[in-house]
Amino acid sequence: MRILISGAAGFLGSHLCDRLIKDGHSVVGIDNFVTGSPDNLVHLAGNDAFHFIRQDVSNFIFVPGKVDAVMHFASPASPNAESPKGYFNLPIQTMKAGALGTHNMLGVARAFGARFLLASTSEIYGDPLVHPQDETYFGNVDPVGPRAVYDEAKRFAESLTMAYYRYHGIDTRIVRIFNTYGPRMSLEDGRALPNMLKQALLGQSLTIYGDGQQTRSFCYVDDLIDGIVKLLYSDEHLPVNIGNPVEMSILQFAETINLVTNNSAGIVFMPGQRASRDPQMRRPDITRARSILHWEPAVDLEEGVRRTLPYFKEKLNLL
Repeated sequence: MRILISGAAGFLGSHLCDRLIKDGHSVVGIDNFVTGSPDNLVHLAGNDAFHFIRQDVSNFIFVPGKVDAVMHFASPASPNAESPKGYFNLPIQTMKAGALGTHNMLGVARAFGARFLLASTSEIYGDPLVHPQDETYFGNVDPVGPRAVYDEAKRFAESLTMAYYRYHGIDTRIVRIFNTYGPRMSLEDGRALPNMLKQALLGQSLTIYGDGQQTRSFCYVDDLIDGIVKLLYSDEHLPVNIGNPVEMSILQFAETINLVTNNSAGIVFMPGQRASRDPQMRRPDITRARSILHWEPAVDLEEGVRRTLPYFKEKLNLL
Protein backbone atom coordinates (compact mmCIF):
# COMPACT_ATOMS: atom_id res chain seq x y z
CA MET A 1 0.00 0.00 0.00
CA ARG A 2 0.90 3.67 -0.29
CA ILE A 3 0.17 5.12 3.15
CA LEU A 4 -0.18 8.78 4.23
CA ILE A 5 0.89 9.46 7.83
CA SER A 6 0.45 12.81 9.55
CA GLY A 7 2.73 13.59 12.48
CA ALA A 8 5.38 11.49 10.73
CA ALA A 9 8.27 13.24 12.51
CA GLY A 10 6.82 12.61 15.94
CA PHE A 11 7.71 9.90 18.44
CA LEU A 12 5.01 7.45 17.35
CA GLY A 13 4.70 8.64 13.76
CA SER A 14 8.36 8.01 12.96
CA HIS A 15 8.27 4.49 14.42
CA LEU A 16 5.13 3.84 12.40
CA CYS A 17 6.90 4.96 9.20
CA ASP A 18 9.74 2.53 9.92
CA ARG A 19 7.42 -0.41 10.59
CA LEU A 20 5.24 0.11 7.51
CA ILE A 21 8.25 0.53 5.21
CA LYS A 22 9.70 -2.65 6.73
CA ASP A 23 6.39 -4.37 5.90
CA GLY A 24 6.89 -3.44 2.24
CA HIS A 25 4.65 -0.39 1.95
CA SER A 26 5.59 3.09 0.75
CA VAL A 27 4.94 6.03 3.06
CA VAL A 28 4.12 9.69 2.52
CA GLY A 29 4.84 11.58 5.73
CA ILE A 30 3.35 14.94 6.68
CA ASP A 31 4.62 17.13 9.52
CA ASN A 32 5.16 20.82 10.25
CA PHE A 33 7.78 20.20 12.99
CA VAL A 34 5.85 22.12 15.65
CA THR A 35 6.37 19.19 18.02
CA GLY A 36 8.00 16.57 15.76
CA SER A 37 11.71 16.56 14.96
CA PRO A 38 13.51 16.14 11.61
CA ASP A 39 16.03 14.01 13.54
CA ASN A 40 13.39 11.29 13.82
CA LEU A 41 13.27 10.92 10.02
CA VAL A 42 16.87 11.58 9.01
CA HIS A 43 17.56 7.84 8.66
CA LEU A 44 14.87 7.66 5.94
CA ALA A 45 16.55 10.27 3.73
CA GLY A 46 17.17 8.78 0.30
CA ASN A 47 14.82 5.85 0.91
CA ASP A 48 12.69 5.42 -2.22
CA ALA A 49 9.83 4.09 -0.09
CA PHE A 50 9.52 7.37 1.83
CA HIS A 51 8.34 10.79 0.66
CA PHE A 52 7.98 13.81 2.95
CA ILE A 53 5.67 16.84 2.77
CA ARG A 54 6.16 19.70 5.22
CA GLN A 55 2.68 20.96 6.01
CA ASP A 56 0.22 21.85 8.74
CA VAL A 57 -2.63 19.32 8.61
CA SER A 58 -5.14 21.99 9.63
CA ASN A 59 -4.71 23.40 6.09
CA PHE A 60 -5.95 21.75 2.88
CA ILE A 61 -3.90 18.64 2.08
CA PHE A 62 -2.85 17.77 -1.46
CA VAL A 63 -1.07 14.48 -2.03
CA PRO A 64 0.23 13.69 -5.53
CA GLY A 65 -0.56 10.15 -6.59
CA LYS A 66 -2.96 7.58 -5.18
CA VAL A 67 -3.19 6.82 -1.46
CA ASP A 68 -4.41 3.46 -0.13
CA ALA A 69 -4.44 4.25 3.61
CA VAL A 70 -4.47 7.40 5.73
CA MET A 71 -3.23 7.51 9.35
CA HIS A 72 -3.77 10.67 11.41
CA PHE A 73 -1.17 11.00 14.19
CA ALA A 74 -0.50 14.75 14.10
CA SER A 75 -1.13 16.50 17.42
CA PRO A 76 0.74 17.99 20.34
CA ALA A 77 0.53 15.33 23.06
CA SER A 78 2.82 16.43 25.89
CA PRO A 79 1.15 17.50 29.17
CA ASN A 80 4.27 19.44 30.19
CA ALA A 81 3.02 22.93 31.07
CA GLU A 82 6.60 24.23 31.10
CA SER A 83 7.40 23.04 27.58
CA PRO A 84 6.69 25.33 24.59
CA LYS A 85 5.76 22.12 22.72
CA GLY A 86 3.22 20.93 25.31
CA TYR A 87 -0.47 21.23 24.54
CA PHE A 88 -1.01 23.63 27.46
CA ASN A 89 1.08 26.14 25.50
CA LEU A 90 -0.28 25.15 22.07
CA PRO A 91 -4.00 25.08 22.84
CA ILE A 92 -5.33 26.41 19.53
CA GLN A 93 -2.94 24.30 17.43
CA THR A 94 -3.97 21.22 19.44
CA MET A 95 -7.67 21.83 18.85
CA LYS A 96 -7.08 22.52 15.16
CA ALA A 97 -5.04 19.33 14.72
CA GLY A 98 -7.85 17.32 16.28
CA ALA A 99 -10.70 19.06 14.47
CA LEU A 100 -9.51 20.54 11.15
CA GLY A 101 -6.66 18.06 10.82
CA THR A 102 -8.96 15.09 11.25
CA HIS A 103 -11.44 16.60 8.79
CA ASN A 104 -8.72 17.18 6.18
CA MET A 105 -7.20 13.72 6.57
CA LEU A 106 -10.64 12.11 6.33
CA GLY A 107 -11.13 14.17 3.16
CA VAL A 108 -8.02 12.60 1.64
CA ALA A 109 -9.28 9.13 2.57
CA ARG A 110 -12.65 9.87 1.00
CA ALA A 111 -11.10 11.28 -2.19
CA PHE A 112 -9.01 8.13 -2.74
CA GLY A 113 -11.40 5.57 -1.28
CA ALA A 114 -8.65 4.77 1.23
CA ARG A 115 -8.91 3.17 4.64
CA PHE A 116 -8.45 5.60 7.55
CA LEU A 117 -6.97 5.18 11.04
CA LEU A 118 -7.27 7.80 13.78
CA ALA A 119 -4.76 7.96 16.63
CA SER A 120 -6.92 8.70 19.65
CA THR A 121 -5.90 8.52 23.29
CA SER A 122 -6.69 7.13 26.73
CA GLU A 123 -7.15 10.78 27.74
CA ILE A 124 -10.67 10.63 26.30
CA TYR A 125 -11.55 8.66 29.47
CA GLY A 126 -10.48 11.64 31.62
CA ASP A 127 -10.03 10.88 35.32
CA PRO A 128 -11.88 7.55 35.13
CA LEU A 129 -14.52 6.35 37.56
CA VAL A 130 -14.41 2.88 35.94
CA HIS A 131 -11.30 0.73 36.29
CA PRO A 132 -9.81 -0.67 34.14
CA GLN A 133 -11.13 1.34 31.20
CA ASP A 134 -12.80 -0.52 28.35
CA GLU A 135 -14.03 0.97 25.09
CA THR A 136 -17.66 1.18 26.24
CA TYR A 137 -16.80 3.62 29.04
CA PHE A 138 -17.83 7.20 28.17
CA GLY A 139 -15.28 8.86 30.47
CA ASN A 140 -15.16 11.44 33.24
CA VAL A 141 -13.94 14.63 31.61
CA ASP A 142 -14.00 18.39 32.13
CA PRO A 143 -14.75 20.07 28.76
CA VAL A 144 -13.53 23.50 29.93
CA GLY A 145 -10.57 22.48 32.12
CA PRO A 146 -6.90 23.03 31.24
CA ARG A 147 -6.51 19.54 29.72
CA ALA A 148 -9.64 19.90 27.60
CA VAL A 149 -7.79 21.23 24.54
CA TYR A 150 -6.30 17.76 24.09
CA ASP A 151 -9.07 15.57 25.54
CA GLU A 152 -11.93 17.26 23.68
CA ALA A 153 -9.98 17.51 20.41
CA LYS A 154 -9.57 13.74 20.45
CA ARG A 155 -13.19 13.12 21.47
CA PHE A 156 -14.35 15.32 18.59
CA ALA A 157 -11.96 13.53 16.22
CA GLU A 158 -13.47 10.17 17.19
CA SER A 159 -17.00 11.51 16.61
CA LEU A 160 -16.05 12.93 13.22
CA THR A 161 -14.37 9.68 12.20
CA MET A 162 -17.49 7.68 13.07
CA ALA A 163 -19.65 10.20 11.20
CA TYR A 164 -17.55 9.67 8.05
CA TYR A 165 -17.86 5.91 8.53
CA ARG A 166 -21.63 6.01 8.96
CA TYR A 167 -22.51 8.76 6.46
CA HIS A 168 -19.84 8.47 3.75
CA GLY A 169 -18.99 4.79 4.17
CA ILE A 170 -15.28 5.49 4.78
CA ASP A 171 -13.38 2.41 5.97
CA THR A 172 -12.30 3.83 9.35
CA ARG A 173 -10.46 2.61 12.46
CA ILE A 174 -9.81 4.25 15.85
CA VAL A 175 -6.98 3.34 18.22
CA ARG A 176 -7.02 4.60 21.80
CA ILE A 177 -3.37 4.81 22.81
CA PHE A 178 -2.31 4.41 26.43
CA ASN A 179 1.00 5.57 27.95
CA THR A 180 3.81 4.68 25.57
CA TYR A 181 7.57 5.10 25.85
CA GLY A 182 10.75 4.30 23.98
CA PRO A 183 13.50 5.77 21.78
CA ARG A 184 12.71 9.12 20.08
CA MET A 185 10.51 10.24 22.94
CA SER A 186 11.24 13.86 23.81
CA LEU A 187 13.25 14.27 26.99
CA GLU A 188 11.08 17.31 27.75
CA ASP A 189 7.81 15.44 27.17
CA GLY A 190 6.68 16.00 30.75
CA ARG A 191 5.38 12.51 31.43
CA ALA A 192 6.72 10.20 34.11
CA LEU A 193 9.17 8.10 32.10
CA PRO A 194 11.19 10.83 30.33
CA ASN A 195 11.22 12.96 33.48
CA MET A 196 12.47 10.20 35.72
CA LEU A 197 14.78 8.49 33.25
CA LYS A 198 16.52 11.79 32.58
CA GLN A 199 16.91 12.45 36.31
CA ALA A 200 18.21 8.93 36.95
CA LEU A 201 20.81 9.09 34.18
CA LEU A 202 22.04 12.41 35.59
CA GLY A 203 22.33 10.86 39.06
CA GLN A 204 19.54 12.99 40.50
CA SER A 205 16.75 12.09 42.91
CA LEU A 206 13.54 11.16 41.10
CA THR A 207 10.71 13.64 41.60
CA ILE A 208 7.25 12.32 42.40
CA TYR A 209 4.39 14.81 42.39
CA GLY A 210 1.85 13.92 45.07
CA ASP A 211 2.13 10.75 47.16
CA GLY A 212 3.08 8.45 44.27
CA GLN A 213 0.00 6.25 44.66
CA GLN A 214 -1.52 7.39 41.34
CA THR A 215 -1.24 4.54 38.83
CA ARG A 216 -0.23 4.20 35.19
CA SER A 217 0.36 1.41 32.66
CA PHE A 218 3.40 1.70 30.42
CA CYS A 219 3.62 0.18 26.92
CA TYR A 220 6.88 -0.10 24.98
CA VAL A 221 6.71 1.57 21.58
CA ASP A 222 7.39 -1.57 19.50
CA ASP A 223 4.44 -3.33 21.14
CA LEU A 224 2.18 -0.34 20.53
CA ILE A 225 3.16 -0.01 16.86
CA ASP A 226 2.53 -3.72 16.35
CA GLY A 227 -0.99 -3.32 17.73
CA ILE A 228 -1.69 -0.26 15.58
CA VAL A 229 -0.53 -2.01 12.42
CA LYS A 230 -2.69 -5.03 13.22
CA LEU A 231 -5.66 -2.69 13.63
CA LEU A 232 -4.89 -1.05 10.28
CA TYR A 233 -4.90 -4.46 8.61
CA SER A 234 -8.14 -5.47 10.35
CA ASP A 235 -11.78 -4.73 9.49
CA GLU A 236 -12.65 -3.27 12.91
CA HIS A 237 -14.40 0.13 12.94
CA LEU A 238 -15.12 0.75 16.62
CA PRO A 239 -12.41 2.07 18.99
CA VAL A 240 -9.78 -0.36 20.27
CA ASN A 241 -7.56 0.19 23.32
CA ILE A 242 -3.87 -0.48 22.72
CA GLY A 243 -1.67 -0.38 25.81
CA ASN A 244 -0.07 -2.50 28.50
CA PRO A 245 -2.56 -3.69 31.17
CA VAL A 246 0.17 -4.15 33.81
CA GLU A 247 -0.66 -1.38 36.27
CA MET A 248 1.72 0.08 38.82
CA SER A 249 1.91 3.09 41.10
CA ILE A 250 4.18 5.96 40.16
CA LEU A 251 6.21 5.11 43.25
CA GLN A 252 6.74 1.52 42.01
CA PHE A 253 7.62 2.92 38.60
CA ALA A 254 10.23 5.27 40.07
CA GLU A 255 11.79 2.41 42.03
CA THR A 256 12.04 0.38 38.81
CA ILE A 257 13.77 3.27 37.00
CA ASN A 258 16.33 3.61 39.81
CA LEU A 259 16.90 -0.16 39.79
CA VAL A 260 17.50 -0.43 36.03
CA THR A 261 19.76 2.64 35.91
CA ASN A 262 21.61 1.85 39.16
CA ASN A 263 20.70 5.30 40.44
CA SER A 264 21.32 5.59 44.18
CA ALA A 265 20.00 9.15 44.56
CA GLY A 266 16.61 7.98 45.72
CA ILE A 267 13.19 9.64 45.43
CA VAL A 268 11.85 13.06 46.43
CA PHE A 269 8.12 13.66 46.99
CA MET A 270 6.48 16.97 46.06
CA PRO A 271 3.13 16.93 47.92
CA GLY A 272 0.37 19.07 46.52
CA GLN A 273 2.06 19.64 43.17
CA ARG A 274 0.21 17.18 40.92
CA ALA A 275 -0.99 18.66 37.65
CA SER A 276 -4.57 19.84 37.41
CA ARG A 277 -7.00 17.01 36.54
CA ASP A 278 -4.13 14.52 36.50
CA PRO A 279 -5.87 11.10 36.42
CA GLN A 280 -5.59 9.05 39.61
CA MET A 281 -5.80 5.72 37.75
CA ARG A 282 -5.05 4.62 34.21
CA ARG A 283 -5.14 1.03 32.95
CA PRO A 284 -6.45 -0.31 29.65
CA ASP A 285 -8.83 -3.21 29.32
CA ILE A 286 -7.40 -4.86 26.18
CA THR A 287 -9.98 -7.63 25.84
CA ARG A 288 -11.03 -6.35 22.41
CA ALA A 289 -7.43 -6.09 21.17
CA ARG A 290 -6.78 -9.65 22.29
CA SER A 291 -9.91 -11.09 20.69
CA ILE A 292 -10.08 -9.01 17.49
CA LEU A 293 -6.39 -8.40 16.74
CA HIS A 294 -4.83 -11.34 18.62
CA TRP A 295 -2.49 -8.75 20.14
CA GLU A 296 -1.00 -8.15 23.55
CA PRO A 297 2.26 -6.54 24.68
CA ALA A 298 5.39 -8.66 24.94
CA VAL A 299 7.99 -6.27 26.45
CA ASP A 300 7.96 -5.75 30.22
CA LEU A 301 8.93 -2.44 31.83
CA GLU A 302 12.48 -3.35 32.85
CA GLU A 303 13.33 -4.62 29.35
CA GLY A 304 11.66 -1.63 27.71
CA VAL A 305 13.62 0.83 29.86
CA ARG A 306 16.86 -0.99 28.97
CA ARG A 307 16.03 -0.65 25.27
CA THR A 308 15.29 3.06 25.76
CA LEU A 309 18.47 3.88 27.71
CA PRO A 310 20.88 4.26 24.74
CA TYR A 311 18.70 6.93 23.11
CA PHE A 312 18.41 8.97 26.32
CA LYS A 313 22.14 8.63 26.99
CA GLU A 314 22.91 9.87 23.48
CA LYS A 315 20.63 12.91 23.90
CA LEU A 316 22.23 13.67 27.27
CA ASN A 317 25.75 13.24 25.82
CA LEU A 318 26.45 10.38 28.22
CA LEU A 319 27.70 7.81 25.68
